[in-house]
Amino acid sequence: MSQGAADQFKFDRDGLLPAVIQDWLDGTVLMLGYMNQEALAKTVATKRVHFWSRSRNKLWEKGETSGHRLHVKELFVDCDRDTILVKAQPAGPTCHTGERACFFSRLDERGLIAGDKTQDSAGGILEGVLRTILERRSSPQTGSYTSKLFEGGHDKILKKVAEEAGEVLLASKGGKKEEVVYEVADLFFHTLMVLGYHDLALHDIYQELGKRFGQSGLRVDK
Repeated sequence: MSQGAADQFKFDRDGLLPAVIQDWLDGTVLMLGYMNQEALAKTVATKRVHFWSRSRNKLWEKGETSGHRLHVKELFVDCDRDTILVKAQPAGPTCHTGERACFFSRLDERGLIAGDKTQDSAGGILEGVLRTILERRSSPQTGSYTSKLFEGGHDKILKKVAEEAGEVLLASKGGKKEEVVYEVADLFFHTLMVLGYHDLALHDIYQELGKRFGQSGLRVDK
């Protein structure tokens, strides 16, 4: 990295920038590390995440020992130009504990660290809804719509997906955006029910979409 390129950033007094690592597929924050000018230059040049170790006082590539490297998809800098965001594809778990991401400890309502590990910080609202669906499947609740769908079985769940897909079509034909939003939300929910029924994670879908991303949709017969 040239001096001119480095001058774009506001390194701290120790010559470091915090770097937030995010899974490019679902937005999960995987870890936080620090980059100096050399680490940032290496990351840009090799498309693999490099950090500056503050404890060992040396440059290191994430995964150089474990093989769990972070392959760079995109790089961003914040408005103050003092923090880097790296969208990356992880090769295996990111955390040194073997967890997918480092943020697996929840703070309770008192601000205390809970003892049980969780990956509930992963993803966004869709992951949260799917977690609730899976909870209702394993622990049905009286009066729960989700529990009633599971009680109705596979065919009832699939019937609702077909019905909601039809509602999306009608809403789109009607041209009212608020109705499209409402019906697509319903379709998303019932599609998540299908994933819950088959014990599939949204990350399975993201990985499939990741394989297709940037590829032509046209198939050429050999």
